[in-house]
Amino acid sequence: MFKSNTRKLIAVAMLSSLSFILMLLAFPLPALPAYLKVDFSDVPALIAAITMGPVAGIAVAFLKNVLDWFISGSPTGVPVGHMANFVTSILFIAPVYLIYKKVTSTKGMYVGLIAGTLSMAVGMTLLNYLIFLPMYAYFLNFPMESGSALMNTLIYGILPFNLIKGALITVVMILLFKKLKPYLDKVSKSYQLA
Repeated sequence: MFKSNTRKLIAVAMLSSLSFILMLLAFPLPALPAYLKVDFSDVPALIAAITMGPVAGIAVAFLKNVLDWFISGSPTGVPVGHMANFVTSILFIAPVYLIYKKVTSTKGMYVGLIAGTLSMAVGMTLLNYLIFLPMYAYFLNFPMESGSALMNTLIYGILPFNLIKGALITVVMILLFKKLKPYLDKVSKSYQLA
C-alpha cells in the first residue's frame, strides 16, 4: 500500500511538473482576446486521471496552477486566472474520465474528448459570466462590461476560445492515445492492482 501511494505521488509530481512547463508555453489565438491563451497543460492531467483516477488528474491540474502562480504571479494579485484555469481543467477532464471509464476503447476516448470540450466551453462561458469576469473587474478596478459588450466577449471570445482550445487538446490527445494506449492500459492496471 505504502509503495503504491509513493508511486502515485511521484507520478503526480512528475506529471504536474510537465503540465507546468506546458503551461509556460501558452500562446494567444489570432482574432480572439490576447488574454485568452491556449496551452496543452491539460494533457498530463488527463493522462493522470486515466491511469490513476480523477483525484490524480485534479491534483495535477491544481499543482500546475500553484506552481505557475508562484513563478509567474497574477496581474490581479489574486490568482483569478489560475482559479479559472483549474476549473477549466476539471470541466475538461471529468467528462473524459467518466466516459472513458465506462467505454475503455478509442471510441470511448473520442466521445469523452468531445464531451470534455463541450463541457469546458459551455461551463467556462457561464462561469466567466457569473464569477471570473466580475472578479477580474473587481480586483483590477475596471468597470465591468455589461449588455451587448459582455455578450460579445462571452459569445465571440470565451466560447470559441474554449472550443478551439478543446479541439487542439483533443487532437494532441488522440495522437498520443493511439501510440500510448497499450502503455496507459498497463499503467492503469498496475495502479488498480496495487
